[in-house]
Amino acid sequence: MTGTPTGRMRRTILEWLKDPAAHFPAERPPGDPETGVTARAVAAKLGVPRRTAVAHLDLLTRLGLLRTRRIRCRTHYRRDEIRIAEVARMFEKGWYL
Repeated sequence: MTGTPTGRMRRTILEWLKDPAAHFPAERPPGDPETGVTARAVAAKLGVPRRTAVAHLDLLTRLGLLRTRRIRCRTHYRRDEIRIAEVARMFEKGWYL
């Protein structure tokens, strides 16, 4: 039962990162569409502590679904569309955990 909301949060994060300009307009510096968003912005939008958002983002990163980029002292997260498509194809072919 406790795993369900967590999975829902990660799916929500992935959905938001499909169109970060729409969901995190203040996070994206003009002229750089590949920057991504910070854990602080994700935490604020989810209404959870930053540490909780970082845990979700780190898991998605370890799974290869997100890429990171360090800018100054912050890590920015963005989707890895190629890896997400590969995972989707595995599930379509009937590969299950």
